[in-house]
Amino acid sequence: MIKIQKDILELKQHIAEVRRTLHKIPEPGLQEIETTDFIIKYLTKLDLKVERGVSGTGAIAYLKGTEGSKTIAYRADIDALSVDEQTGLEYCSTKQGFMHACGHDGHAAALLGFARYASLHRERIKNNLLFIFQPAEEGPGGAEPIVQAGILDKYKADYIFGMHIYPEVEEGKAACRPGAMMAQTGEFDIFIKGKSAHGAMPHKGSDALLAAAATVTALNSVVSRNVDPLEPAVLTIGRMESGERRNIIAGDAVLEGTLRAFNEETYSAVRNRLINTVKHLPESFECTAELVIRDMYPAVNNNEDLFEVFKAAVGEDDLEVIKPMTISEDFSYYQKKIPGLFFMLGSRNAEKGYVHPLHSNKFNFNEELLLTGVQLFENIRKQFE
Repeated sequence: MIKIQKDILELKQHIAEVRRTLHKIPEPGLQEIETTDFIIKYLTKLDLKVERGVSGTGAIAYLKGTEGSKTIAYRADIDALSVDEQTGLEYCSTKQGFMHACGHDGHAAALLGFARYASLHRERIKNNLLFIFQPAEEGPGGAEPIVQAGILDKYKADYIFGMHIYPEVEEGKAACRPGAMMAQTGEFDIFIKGKSAHGAMPHKGSDALLAAAATVTALNSVVSRNVDPLEPAVLTIGRMESGERRNIIAGDAVLEGTLRAFNEETYSAVRNRLINTVKHLPESFECTAELVIRDMYPAVNNNEDLFEVFKAAVGEDDLEVIKPMTISEDFSYYQKKIPGLFFMLGSRNAEKGYVHPLHSNKFNFNEELLLTGVQLFENIRKQFE
């Protein structure tokens, strides 16, 4: 287990109370009004330079170091999910239909705890610290507007670190990897238009359902036949809707899917093949098709030098080098601007029942884990002195 220093252990009760306050008030992306007000009030009391986030929610705080030669940024996401909480906690959600089911209350509480620790010991803080409390990670995405607004430039951030509580790794261990860690992702919708007819006279129609089925079959060959076998990629059709009733040739069909890859060239190759397939294949069934693609978050790609810094901050015994994951994270937008590293903080504890996955309505974690998060932030800071 990562050793917690005494002056961080003293934050135990305080940081748990902060987390419980945040857990009670989950709010969706770009609607984190109450959460933002709490965070800004908290940070202001620490005598930090504080400003409201560029999207109207979220917050930015800055502590100038005694030397100020470098600026280290830390990011925590603050939004919640549209999930009905079923944890039975005394401090469960007070907002029906919403829950902190992905640990963002823990991320924010840990970073607030670190901000408090840094403000209490600012005489020992040599480098500048930038605390980013970001809205809308779950969607529509809060990182890109922060980068586009020039926040990293304004505070001259040199590096950025992000943490995520993760129940697939043993409690108290840190998990990370250099290079590609999380996938680039996109969503797409396909609208196929045919011609309806009586099911007993199919020759008088153009079957949109048949065209849709052929399109699904063709798209399922894209990764296996158009992508280097050594390059991971996913193209999934998750939903298809077509037809009115059993004895009518379908006049319309809708397909919905997702694509993911770790490499931008691979992502583009899959995307282009998707476009070409949808453009030409339905025509062979005398149908037309419209494709709508929403390119979302880039791949999380951890800076290799920062991985070495992180490895030293954690210690090899407490670091698990994980495989790349096809889930996504908008922390990647920061990494497009400056060197960055995203890591997981393990929360799995079967003995105490902390086994539910992210986005589960029963997700929870041991609050002592938040102290480990603060300690990791501090250990990272020390590596740059």
